[in-house]
Amino acid sequence: QVLLVESGGGSAQAGGSLRLSCSVSGITFSTYSLGWFRQAPGNERAGVASIDSDGRTIYSNSVKGRFTISRDNAKDTLYLQMNSLKLEDAATYYCAAYPGPVTQALEAWEYNYWSQGTQVTVAL
Repeated sequence: QVLLVESGGGSAQAGGSLRLSCSVSGITFSTYSLGWFRQAPGNERAGVASIDSDGRTIYSNSVKGRFTISRDNAKDTLYLQMNSLKLEDAATYYCAAYPGPVTQALEAWEYNYWSQGTQVTVAL
């Protein structure tokens, strides 16, 4: 059984930081492409960042320079460091996994395993 379990969501002030973690089990973690997505009320799920099995990263323009995606293959864990948070970063955040390379790394349809989601709120 594949499980993706997030932690680290919560509240932060604008300009502050949060770090999300996604612990994965049931897969050969090091061979998977991984991504972070978010969905705000009334919006579609949108790609935030991705990292492939070689550690190459892609970011959406909205978070580039502020968020950092990373993976620890020894711990089977994916991370998202979020700095300089803005009000518009508030959303439910999901981690996702796909067994192999993806061509559209920030597209949700590329991924077949998903976490349950964790809420991030940003206040003034």
